Amino acid sequence: MSVFDPVKGFGVTFATMFKPVVTEDYPKNPEPTAPRYHGRHQLNRHPDGLEKCVGCELCAWACPADAIFVEGGDNTEEARYSPGERYGANYQINYLRCIGCGLCIEACPTRSLTMTNEYELADDERQRLIYTKDMLLAPLLPGMEQPPHPLRLGDSDDYYVHGPELLRQKLPLTPVQHGAAR
Repeated sequence: MSVFDPVKGFGVTFATMFKPVVTEDYPKNPEPTAPRYHGRHQLNRHPDGLEKCVGCELCAWACPADAIFVEGGDNTEEARYSPGERYGANYQINYLRCIGCGLCIEACPTRSLTMTNEYELADDERQRLIYTKDMLLAPLLPGMEQPPHPLRLGDSDDYYVHGPELLRQKLPLTPVQHGAAR
């Protein structure tokens, strides 16, 4: 050990004191995320407002962290929430357990479940990190109707096969267009 070793250490400290700071001003100026960033989950809707989730529970089975709870319910002609025979009556994602792997997204047969770019999921109360169906559902866009309501886009095949085309062509749907889309 040399007598000048402590001075060399202070030299490193003094050299970095006058360099510009690289710390981001996160809460005030958050950086945008990458377009394909996997953040909070979202339950999507069809162009008429019906839910895409058919309550099949495949997302819950695919989750390695056991963070998803789905309880399916049966649709009736009086109360229809999705175009299928069933819908997700009770849907919860526990973000205390979720590891953000995206396996639930791959398992979803109707593309009901996707992930948004929202990444601020921290909270100081554990119960608020269990997101329920009303917190996960995509908002209603103009022309959409709050379920339950009857099928508006024709046969159930139209919902799955032609759904993306109808979404591009007919949004926002007006009540007059709902009848014409059949």
